[in-house]
Amino acid sequence: MRLARWGRIVGVTETVSPDVDRARAGDDAAFTRLVGPLRAELHSHCYRMLGSSYDADDAVQEALLRAWRGFARFEGRSSLRTWLYTVATRTCLDLVAQRGKRALPVDLGPSDESGRYDGLARADVAWLGPYPDAGVAQEARESVELAFVAALQHLPGNQRAALLLFDVLGFSVAEIAEAMDTSSTAVNSALARARKLVAERVPESTQQHSLRRLGDARLAAIATAYADALQRGDAAALLALVSSDVTWSMPPLPHWYRGAAAVVNFAQAVPMRECGAWRHRLTTANGQPAVGLYRQTPDTEDFVFFNLTVLGLRGDRICEITSFLDPGLFALFGLPGLVGAAHLRNDP
Repeated sequence: MRLARWGRIVGVTETVSPDVDRARAGDDAAFTRLVGPLRAELHSHCYRMLGSSYDADDAVQEALLRAWRGFARFEGRSSLRTWLYTVATRTCLDLVAQRGKRALPVDLGPSDESGRYDGLARADVAWLGPYPDAGVAQEARESVELAFVAALQHLPGNQRAALLLFDVLGFSVAEIAEAMDTSSTAVNSALARARKLVAERVPESTQQHSLRRLGDARLAAIATAYADALQRGDAAALLALVSSDVTWSMPPLPHWYRGAAAVVNFAQAVPMRECGAWRHRLTTANGQPAVGLYRQTPDTEDFVFFNLTVLGLRGDRICEITSFLDPGLFALFGLPGLVGAAHLRNDP
């Protein structure tokens, strides 16, 4: 039985296009027209497989190159969508074998009870990254949530692919066996193992369930209150927003903190005290509320992008704070890289 909680993605009904024959004959413009409507969902699939938007860029580019080179062999026995997902999945499996899995700080060891912060990044870890969800259909948002994508990284490539193809994309076991060049028995075994591990690592209720109940206005208010608490240095306001078991991590820094007291103590010691003034922009990532945070530069009144913080919610409390310190994320999420001092009210 498919896991309905991950919002099975149903492709649009395809009609036979004259561009298929043109593309088989070598017409690259026809091929571009064929694959264009599927590119965004292929990118989301590659992100789920690889845990990095940057790696997904590479995978989609390579997959479409492979598809173009092999399109003369596309016989139409399956839909074009199914065939392209097969090519993309095989491409991702090759990249998984080369690059390994991605991680979050919580995967590396226990939380830091001391509140230590040395600011030293771990360059030897391939870090999980956030995903800009503007192009992800509403019914597919559950399948890019951070908790789900992080759990997938603990699966071997074949189990990861089987779970996504069956439970998220609706492939049959026979189609998956053909795509992965294996047997139906092996696919069923991979599915069973993958589901067990994911169930152990992912909360019962998805983020989308909580977010739908709160509504957009309340979500924006919570995200704004979080950013305002940092900007004002208001520890009491932050404490009122978080759950008792909240976690805070900051990849690529390995330290992470668990519990309201530890999180608020860290906030008081570092972002509220040592980092100076802040500004913010609201956005979304991985189907969750997110905040682009800007830190004031020394000797100027400008604010430069510092991190993208993705918020996990349980009810109306923040239960997970993941601050991604990648300076390139502002461009990926369509945020300004610098905010002038005149923008004091955090206007877009």
